[in-house]
Amino acid sequence: MNGPELSEVPDGSEQLGSYVNSLRRRALQSTELSAVTTFSDGFLIKFLRARDFDVELSLKLLLNYQRWRRESPEISSCLSPSSVLGLLNASYLAVLPQRDYTGSRVLIYRIGQWNPKDWSAIQVFRVSLMTSEIISTETETQRQGVKTIFDLQGWTLSHALQITPSLARKISSVLSDSFPLKVRGIHLVNEPLFFRPVFAMIRPFLPDKIKQRIHMHGADFHSSLSGFFSPTILPPAYGGEGPGIEEACQDWTNHLLQSEKLLQQIAAHPTADIAVTPNGTVISEEVETEQFSEG
Repeated sequence: MNGPELSEVPDGSEQLGSYVNSLRRRALQSTELSAVTTFSDGFLIKFLRARDFDVELSLKLLLNYQRWRRESPEISSCLSPSSVLGLLNASYLAVLPQRDYTGSRVLIYRIGQWNPKDWSAIQVFRVSLMTSEIISTETETQRQGVKTIFDLQGWTLSHALQITPSLARKISSVLSDSFPLKVRGIHLVNEPLFFRPVFAMIRPFLPDKIKQRIHMHGADFHSSLSGFFSPTILPPAYGGEGPGIEEACQDWTNHLLQSEKLLQQIAAHPTADIAVTPNGTVISEEVETEQFSEG
């Protein structure tokens, strides 16, 4: 079976056992992870699916993820939705309730709802990381990835001044090689001319594959956006027939708040390996999370 076919195999299938065991063995042999004693099956499968079960690439992604967390504690160690509730309540982020026709999760970031006087770029980035951690536990999202719409209406110089070269590099790392999610598309709408200098900082750090998935739609975006997303899933504000953007934002805010305990456990864990059930329930640490064993 090839990688995409293996991604469709259920988590507990014996067909995945050799890949999971191989990645676990390679990871635990790494000098970077010398203090780690084990990884759960579900945690490793996230990285395998993100790289179509290529163990070598999955190992690289896993090591990059662990390195990114260590080098970005100002972001990764504080995953508390309640700490950014004001930003969330401003309808900054929506994860649409319906997936697109390929099965991808669709996210909408409304940059104009972010007031730089109230919230730093680091706090805004935490919202993205919290969302990514939650949706990366979803089996279908592991398989089909994410597509993101950035609505840049309201982007100002105050926003631009918050994005330093260091932060731009960290953003590009998450998009390309430091987080176990497949980025299937990045769509920019309402982008002003003075957004381009910020984009120019991020672009050099992105691999060609990601660059080819970036689409700029401008202010007259309804027609072009409908070429990528079915109107049935998009909010009316984006030319669709789905739930309103405010409703979608509030629903996702509620979901993040319900996931506060899980997110805080992920942030506090040395490797972020917190086992969860398919419906997002945290599995007790006493429960065996290695179904596949090499004996």
